Amino acid sequence: MSAMPKHQASQYTAQGAAAQGTAAQNAAQTNTGNVINFTSPNQARQMEREDTIDLLALGSELLARWYLLLAAFIIGAAALGAYTMLFITPQYQSTSKIYIYSKTTSITSLTDLQIGTQLTSDFQIIAKTREVVEEVINQLNVDMSYETMVKKITISNPDSSRILSIVVTDTIPERARDISNTMAEVLRSRIGEVTNTDEPSIVEKAVASNSKVSPSYAKNCLLGGLVLFVIVAAIIIIRYLMDDTIKDEDDIKKYLDLNTLAMIPVNTNEAQMVTPVKKSGSQKSSKSKKSKKK
Repeated sequence: MSAMPKHQASQYTAQGAAAQGTAAQNAAQTNTGNVINFTSPNQARQMEREDTIDLLALGSELLARWYLLLAAFIIGAAALGAYTMLFITPQYQSTSKIYIYSKTTSITSLTDLQIGTQLTSDFQIIAKTREVVEEVINQLNVDMSYETMVKKITISNPDSSRILSIVVTDTIPERARDISNTMAEVLRSRIGEVTNTDEPSIVEKAVASNSKVSPSYAKNCLLGGLVLFVIVAAIIIIRYLMDDTIKDEDDIKKYLDLNTLAMIPVNTNEAQMVTPVKKSGSQKSSKSKKSKKK
C-alpha cells in the first residue's frame, strides 16, 4: 500500500475540517430555539436545596440567639415606656348625661318612642354646632378655639336609648369636668329653643376623675418591646439566609451531596507560634571585628 502524498493529505484534512464545521453549523441551525440542559442530577438537587428554606435550621438559629431577642424586647419596652412617661401628657375624661324628654313630654305610644330615638340623633348634631360650643367657651372663659374644643367633646347615645352622654377628654381633670357640665347646660337650653318645649333633664353630672384614660404604660411598653423584637429577629433571619459558607460536615452533605471521609483538626497553638529569626552574616562579621579589636 503506497503512502499518500503530503499535498493530498493536507487537502483531505482541510476538506474534513470544512465538513465538520458545516455539520456543526447545520446542527446549530437545527437546534435553534431549543434549550439543552447539561445539569447533572447532583447539581439539580443542590439547586433545589438552595431554593428552599430549612425552617428547622432557621428556628434553631433564632433559638441560639435567644439572648439577643430577649435583650431587644427589654430595651424596646424600656425605651417606649420612658418616652411615654416623660413626653406624653396624661388624658382624663369626665361624663355628664341628659335625658332628651322634658318633664312635660308624655310618651303614649310606640311611635313616640321611635320619634324620641330619632331626635337623639338630631341632638347629637346640635351639640357640636358652633353656637353651642362657642357659648361653652365664653361661659368658662377658656383660651380655646372652636376646633380645639370640638376635638375634646364626644357625644354618644348609649345602646340607642334616649340619653345623650357628653364625654370630655382633657389634660386637666377639673377642666374636663367643667366643660362637660357646662356643655350639658348649654345643650339642654338649645334643645328647648329648637324644639319649642321645656328643657331636657340632666340625668348625671360630671365629676373630676383621678384615673387617666391615656396613655397606657403597659400597652406602650409591650408595643415597644414587640417592635424591637421583630426588628432584631428580621436581622438574624436575613443574615442567616445570606450566609452561604460551609461550616461543618453536615453542610457538605446537604449542599454538595458529598460524604466526609475524615476531618483534620487545626492546631491554633502552632499557627500562633513565631519562628526565631536567624542572625544575618553582617551581624556575625561585626561581632567578630569587635572581638579582634579587643
